[in-house]
Amino acid sequence: MATIRPFPSSFNSLTAGTTSRRTRLAFCCSCSATGDEALTVAITGATGFVGRRLVQKLLSDDHKVCVLTRSATKAASVFPSSAYPGITVAEQGDWEQCIKSSNAVVNLAGMPISTRWSPEVKKEIMQSRVNVTSKVVDHINNASADARPSVFVSATAVGYYGTSETDSFDESSPSGKDYLAEVCREWEGRARQVNEDDVRLMLIRIGVVLGKDGGALAKMIPLFMMFAGGPLGSGRQWFSWIHLDDLVDLIYESIKNPAYRGVINGTAPNPVRLAEMCDRLGQVVGRPSWLPVPELALKAVLGEGATVVLDGQKVLPVRANQLGFSYRYPYIRDALKAIAKEL
Repeated sequence: MATIRPFPSSFNSLTAGTTSRRTRLAFCCSCSATGDEALTVAITGATGFVGRRLVQKLLSDDHKVCVLTRSATKAASVFPSSAYPGITVAEQGDWEQCIKSSNAVVNLAGMPISTRWSPEVKKEIMQSRVNVTSKVVDHINNASADARPSVFVSATAVGYYGTSETDSFDESSPSGKDYLAEVCREWEGRARQVNEDDVRLMLIRIGVVLGKDGGALAKMIPLFMMFAGGPLGSGRQWFSWIHLDDLVDLIYESIKNPAYRGVINGTAPNPVRLAEMCDRLGQVVGRPSWLPVPELALKAVLGEGATVVLDGQKVLPVRANQLGFSYRYPYIRDALKAIAKEL
């Protein structure tokens, strides 16, 4: 049984047969998007909310995972070897070798944005995304053609579009003009520097991810259970969401299906106003949505960072629908019901 260990000791097991594995990936993608060929996938942000579930899915389908991390100790605590065989951990000095031995790279790293934005925090929000993406792209581009990953899936966010209470956005919509739109443009710009002659690039603009163990719901559910839940601000802001399992399925499909290329919105097909989301959440947990949080209070706590919860955008996954992606949870009610069953 494989164990979690620092990267150098496992280099031979990962690099052996790199070219043949890369050939199998090309064969698998040309024949079937759901083939059973074993892949090696390198992931940044693997210890995060989305990354943990992606790792679980890849391992459950007998793929191998290389966790690209700044802390092997943290990675080992999140992925104990007894529960997560098939994982190799690479700290930053070993990322290049790990990427060269992988069929695909998934980039999920980035500092959380739901906090008070000081100038220092805004700088870190930008740099945590741009710097990691640049590092990964450089390692991919510097690899020889026979050792280069075939697929690069890089996260970005629906903040790319800016905010609006009236407009709808799809993958063809222009970028907004606020700070988060600027972050997303820089983030995507670095990812686009990958050599697309040899590497299939997918940029997934992710909405609000729903699951019980992280993201927005992990903060909201305890308030509702204490009868203190309600919409934030006016409640009229759009809430473009996606269930965690659907997002992981979308990333997984992006790795394996050659039709997935370019930009795709990682959102459910039925966005809702925040007030409706809160009403639905109250219904599934058996608590009222009756205590709105005033806009002034949020701005007092979060400052400029309050824009994350006070402003929204109606984002539609046109590309995912065109590709025939099948959502497990297309409606907010069903997504919240499924999550509530896990509580």
